Amino acid sequence: QVQLVESGGGLVQAGGSLRLSCAASGRTLIRYVMGWFRQAPGEEREFVATISQSGGITDYADSVKGRFTISRDNGKNTVALQMNSLKPEDTAVYYCAARRMTSSRYVNEYDVWGQGTQVTVSS
Repeated sequence: QVQLVESGGGLVQAGGSLRLSCAASGRTLIRYVMGWFRQAPGEEREFVATISQSGGITDYADSVKGRFTISRDNGKNTVALQMNSLKPEDTAVYYCAARRMTSSRYVNEYDVWGQGTQVTVSS
């Protein structure tokens, strides 16, 4: 089973940027679709972005499209989320997740989760 560890969260002003990283151990990520999700206080966990096994297909939530970019380096067993033009409403705990087979936007279709990293955007 693959294990995931996120890093890169922090406090940033609105309009700023952060780059989140997800490092995998235990197994190679090449067979996994990777996703980023987030959960704000009192809210349900929601889809942010996903990337196919080869990296050739990406999908984004409308709320982050044009501002966030998901990428992966299968050689380094890592996935990243570049977040630009951050807004206060992006404040949440961000989670990296993995699943086999096809890409999905649904939380309950992901098998493996990291512990999350906090992103706080001040106005």
